[in-house]
Amino acid sequence: LSTVSPSVSEAESCSYTIVCDWDAEGCGVRTMTSSRVPDCKTKNYLVTLYEGNEYRIRTCGDESFKNLDVLLYDAKGSLVMRDSTTDRAPELSFTPPGTGTYYIVLYAQAMVTPGTQGEAAMAVVYR
Repeated sequence: LSTVSPSVSEAESCSYTIVCDWDAEGCGVRTMTSSRVPDCKTKNYLVTLYEGNEYRIRTCGDESFKNLDVLLYDAKGSLVMRDSTTDRAPELSFTPPGTGTYYIVLYAQAMVTPGTQGEAAMAVVYR
């Protein structure tokens, strides 16, 4: 696996922008993070989502990504939903039927240069 110098600041800057955009709408921040994701690999995050809240999972990858996917699994490992875009800034909206544990998965579906990695940011906001 070769490494391209990912732009941490690009991914983090994007995450701050999406949080600020949602914060202007009266939302709170549940989680915000960034990480390197290698080509055709995943980065998984365990979160507790609470009944009665509407959640938005917003992600953005640096210019290394051709297609970054976001998927949401329940505690049993069943796919709840996934994005259907082919870009580097997918998002999901979800209102859990009850409080529970979920897994947010970022998947590097395709990189601009195959075999490299990129920096991806993820924010979970709620209202």
